[in-house]
Amino acid sequence: MKLLLDFLPILFFFGTFKYAEAHKDWAAAFATEHFGFIVSGGVVGANEAPVLLATVVVILATLAQIAILLARGKKIDTMLWVSLALVVVLGGATVWFHNEDFIKWKPTVLYWAMALGLWGSAALFGKNLPQQMMGEQLRLPDPLWARVNWAWVAFFVMMGVLNRYVATQYSTDTWVNFKLFGGMGLMIVFMLAQGVYLSRYAAPDEADPKPPAR
Repeated sequence: MKLLLDFLPILFFFGTFKYAEAHKDWAAAFATEHFGFIVSGGVVGANEAPVLLATVVVILATLAQIAILLARGKKIDTMLWVSLALVVVLGGATVWFHNEDFIKWKPTVLYWAMALGLWGSAALFGKNLPQQMMGEQLRLPDPLWARVNWAWVAFFVMMGVLNRYVATQYSTDTWVNFKLFGGMGLMIVFMLAQGVYLSRYAAPDEADPKPPAR
């Protein structure tokens, strides 16, 4: 449930962009009529309307995501607040300046912020965040936990670089596809690979009955 909620803003961004891309004239008229007051010049062109509408939707979706969590009494992760700040600032700049490159920077900055958070927590405060999250399920020696942390740092750095490469070398449509399928797919593959590697260290279920002694 939490994983689905985390990806909802991305799904809304993808769906809005694809629909608006297929109906550019409608998207331009709709964006100009309803959001012209927050756009420099007050007019949205047909080519820029899809990403501008998708950006507005992802801002609203992220706000709704936090509102839902607060209403359910859930703690808001620090990275979600960072994501909200980035999407509001960079998304707002995209809408106002008619420049999609601002919102294209958002995943990279978020990935690098997560990498910095993992590194900084370990290097500056002696806290291994993966160990804190998974320590009850896995019994690992400290050096292995350190490698797990570095693996996540390297993964997020790589994802940030990859996002910028796709954003600058390919069309916006390709970038939107990568944002959903590429980003989500690589994350799932990385987590599965790490899970398989670490499964040998999983703590035994204390609730399971012990086999009879022979």
